[in-house]
Amino acid sequence: MNHNTSLAAPPRRARRIVLLSLAILGMASAAFVVRGPLMMAAPMCMAGRWHGCFDTFNGVVLITVVALPLAALVVWVLARRRRAAGVTSAWPMSLAEVGMVHGTVPFLWMTMMPGAGAGKVPGRVSPVPLRDLLTMGPVGIVGNLLIFAALGFFAPMRFAALASVPRILALGAGCSVLVETAQYVLRLDRVSSVDDVLVNAAGAVLAALASRRWWCTTAEAPSDQRRPALAPAG
Repeated sequence: MNHNTSLAAPPRRARRIVLLSLAILGMASAAFVVRGPLMMAAPMCMAGRWHGCFDTFNGVVLITVVALPLAALVVWVLARRRRAAGVTSAWPMSLAEVGMVHGTVPFLWMTMMPGAGAGKVPGRVSPVPLRDLLTMGPVGIVGNLLIFAALGFFAPMRFAALASVPRILALGAGCSVLVETAQYVLRLDRVSSVDDVLVNAAGAVLAALASRRWWCTTAEAPSDQRRPALAPAG
């Protein structure tokens, strides 16, 4: 048994190294593609200026990319503390928690950015489904799909109660409704659209389906176990 375990360890370690290398390569490729827009916002962000950094798409993306090492450090610290406490799934839990926050907060920040007429124009609502999809364009649709994608990807991995596609759909739709309501109440010069809710929820569901292999087995395992037979009386 020890010999078999030692043989299984190197392939598992090699698989982790390959996945980590692919993740680093993917992030490096993404940074290379968007290096132009990011560098435009870099001087403003380095100077700590609100205008040109925190209120622009390029600035928020730059801060998100720069904060990746800090997010990885937080994952490592949380996982080490949980492993010391005897938690078996310390790394998946820590990665899911940090991933939900780091992958969702920047998109929410960009969604809540005020427009030019914020506070001046009244709130606008578009209650007709599928009417705004044509005006969103490919970039708008992809952006809306990504708003709650990290939440849909990691939430069922972290919380067993959310390990279900209908529940992730309800979670994505509920969070999107809160965002659209906040945009209307705060008069951010944005249109509160039903299509935004639909696309945001669809993005959460698609992300949950992408991570299903990591949370579906864990969620279904308790129901597959047989109940112990009752001992005969007497």
